[in-house]
Amino acid sequence: MSTATNQSQQPPATQPSGTDPVLLLVLGIVFGLVLGATLYLCLVHPSLTGPIGAVGGVASALVAAFAVAFTLRRR
Repeated sequence: MSTATNQSQQPPATQPSGTDPVLLLVLGIVFGLVLGATLYLCLVHPSLTGPIGAVGGVASALVAAFAVAFTLRRR
């Protein structure tokens, strides 16, 4: 009697721990590209360094915020 109920029970499904490495890689690449593009534009157009730096800083902060949001959403 008890053997039939034990065999029908499935082990609980394990959930992956941590974050998806592909997501972290993509977010890291986007973060690096945004900072690299900002640096390049600042070197090519020195007169626009202030506005370009401000936009690049805001974009970097947004990428970091999206990374945190995606990480917390996956849990």
